[in-house]
Amino acid sequence: MVKRIIKTLAYLTLLLLIVAGFHFLSIYGNWFGEHEGPGQITQLSRSAQTVSNRHTQTQWQTPSPKHILFGDLHVHSTFSKDAFILDLPALGGGGAHPPADACDFARYCSGLDFWGISDHAEGLTPQHWRETKASIRQCNAVANDPANPDLVSFLGWEWSQVGDSAANHYGHKNIFFKDTGEQQVPTRPIGAATKGMPAHLITGLNTLLSIADFENRQRYYDHQAFLNEYSQIAPCDPNANSTTLPADCEESALTPEVLNRKLDEWGFDSLIIPHGNSWGMTSPIGADFATQLNRRDHNPDRQGLIEVFSGHGNSEEYRPWREVHYADSGERRCPAPSKGHLPGCYQAGQIILQRCLSAQIEHEECLQRQRDAEQHYIDAGLHKGFQTVPGATIDDWLDADQCSDCYLPAFNYIPRSSVQYAMALSHFDDQQQPLRYRFGFIGSSDNHAAMPGSGYKEFDRVLMSESRQPTQDWLRQLTAPQRGDYSDRSLPPEALSKALGVDQERYSSFTLTGGLVAVHSDSRRREDIWHALKNRQVYATSGPQILLWFDMINDNAEINMGQETQTQTTPQFRVRALGSFKQRPGCPEDVIASLGSQRIDSLCRGECFNPSNERHNISRIEVVRIRPQNYPAEPVTKLIEDVWQSFDCPTSQEGCEIHFEDPDFKAQQRDTLYYVRAIQEPTLAVNGEPFFCEATNEQGQCIRYRHCDISAAANQEGNINHCLGMNEERAWSSPIFVNFGQHDPLAL
Repeated sequence: MVKRIIKTLAYLTLLLLIVAGFHFLSIYGNWFGEHEGPGQITQLSRSAQTVSNRHTQTQWQTPSPKHILFGDLHVHSTFSKDAFILDLPALGGGGAHPPADACDFARYCSGLDFWGISDHAEGLTPQHWRETKASIRQCNAVANDPANPDLVSFLGWEWSQVGDSAANHYGHKNIFFKDTGEQQVPTRPIGAATKGMPAHLITGLNTLLSIADFENRQRYYDHQAFLNEYSQIAPCDPNANSTTLPADCEESALTPEVLNRKLDEWGFDSLIIPHGNSWGMTSPIGADFATQLNRRDHNPDRQGLIEVFSGHGNSEEYRPWREVHYADSGERRCPAPSKGHLPGCYQAGQIILQRCLSAQIEHEECLQRQRDAEQHYIDAGLHKGFQTVPGATIDDWLDADQCSDCYLPAFNYIPRSSVQYAMALSHFDDQQQPLRYRFGFIGSSDNHAAMPGSGYKEFDRVLMSESRQPTQDWLRQLTAPQRGDYSDRSLPPEALSKALGVDQERYSSFTLTGGLVAVHSDSRRREDIWHALKNRQVYATSGPQILLWFDMINDNAEINMGQETQTQTTPQFRVRALGSFKQRPGCPEDVIASLGSQRIDSLCRGECFNPSNERHNISRIEVVRIRPQNYPAEPVTKLIEDVWQSFDCPTSQEGCEIHFEDPDFKAQQRDTLYYVRAIQEPTLAVNGEPFFCEATNEQGQCIRYRHCDISAAANQEGNINHCLGMNEERAWSSPIFVNFGQHDPLAL
């Protein structure tokens, strides 16, 4: 027995020494991993006519038509820290995806006209930034006709700010530049904060994964090398002018005000595009767009676009319910359920109450435990609240914290961070000309595997969306919520286990393939695409290449979507929409000839943008009317009219044209904005029905919603049609801003 114990201890000691050795080498051994390179770009352009997709060949073509071009301005490569983690084999990722892959994917797989790289500045090393710039230039160089390029590539980064409270939260924003030359872009990206988690804290997990998943060990070695490289970067001097800082430091701007100041110091033409604001995974509870509507944080010359839809869901719609209530003392409290919303804090209390009553504990004690559970959830926040109820299953939570009557909503929805809410706000520092958001609407993918325009076909939920889950059973168990007994009071926030991660199982049912931005551009040239973006001549789609025109046509003068005007007469509008092309399987012949079957399989997952001659039908046009606030604290609920008007469309390959006017405008005498949604006939889409009810109780209440199965069997290779549901794809026009004409238009 003694010998057996000694032998066991010897084996354990040897194992610990091996793990310790791996751990040491992963931090200090240069051979253990290698720098993630930019990849190789395929040096063949495509015919611009092939990619243009016959967008202007319609019944509405005019003598000098604008080009409708499609792009994606929110794309991450594995130069982003979170993208590198998501694409590790243990999480079901597809391996390294450098910027060169994004270039090839946009050109050959999704058939885009333009795209932009936006890796997170927080973690983008100086070497990776240099390589990103070089890749974007190479991608543009392949488009060898500057007057008619097959693909235009823009350079940028993401500024990823998350406040610890609603008061200091500004959200995530993408920054893009018109030009790409070395003297035309900043020397460094500018992030929202310096230094995240130290590299050595993740080293142990990388060590463990490299041993457990030995076949793919090099990916974990490379990930550790990536973290080691980043950890050695020193922060920049926060007080120095941005143009005088060295190239190899990490620069940060903690607020939009500072970010704008630094961009002013560079002086380059740039865009700031907010995104994902209603997504409760990255926003604190109570987040509110009003926080940054001031002349310090909002620069309308740069921040003229907003992302309405992405692979993380729809952030368009406002709802009057709140995810949190505030007592007169300022303390946060759990709200009651309301139409379309079951608060997560309320459901946490219900789970604990039922456990307590089932254990036959005194009723008053159970009610106190219910109140405790509600408060623990609120204090933890939307992204960690589920951890406060150990052992709760996915069915226990039902549709808690979601906007159940919204179209494909962002997970854990925050309505005061929605686009509609933002558009209804006014800041009255100047009573004559209040400051307002004047956003044009775009869509994007927010893809983290270097796949711009990933919504061109609805397939392969795991790789074409952000639905990443652990593939190893032991790792899945490690990240699963811990178990609890039926009388548990629930865990207070200070007791939360960081190892539990996020509510990945529920979240995976809300990830999408992503949207697109469309521009009405004079040509395919970079300058004209940029001009359209800066002037809000844009619209968003949920992924398909739907064609949309929205104009105000008073007195035979056309005011296009995104523009601002003033009048005292009844505004009259025209909408024209044409559905997207139905897709053929596989890839076009020129893509096959350029890439070859092996590259198509690895890069495009065997499927490309491959339009037929037949289009989907537009089923209806919806009109939204918003009247921005006329005085401080004017309630916004009645100012947002969704849907204000709706028009059914005939079943026709010729598209849909409707006309409408606002008979209330003259009587109301207030500034008003209008935008439209073109709704396409139902088709199957990844996670197209996140609120599909699979079981009800005797009272008809839903007790089980459809959720994507995170098991290895459900995600196995070949099961590419997993979690498809019926969905009405759509396009959102940018608003037309109609001021009543009693003062000059707001130049914002």
